[in-house]
Amino acid sequence: MMYPLVLDLAATGVPVAVTCRVLGFTKQGFYKWCAHPVSARDWDEAHLINAAYDVHTDDPEFGHRFIADELHAAGLQTSERRVWRLCSQQ
Repeated sequence: MMYPLVLDLAATGVPVAVTCRVLGFTKQGFYKWCAHPVSARDWDEAHLINAAYDVHTDDPEFGHRFIADELHAAGLQTSERRVWRLCSQQ
């Protein structure tokens, strides 16, 4: 996502409108991101992806069901379906 770059450039004095125009997205999208930069679900999914990646690097031959079982054993509440979706997106 390029919004943090816009935020950094705005802090140095570059107008948001110019930066958004050059990068090819709207000011409204940037300001919406400023109001709500990361949702709780995105934050939780990022942690789940990191934990699933750690499990996968330990045993790369196992699939999403094994990863879901390992995450559940580690105390993370998630379903096999959600783990499957996150693994298939990566």
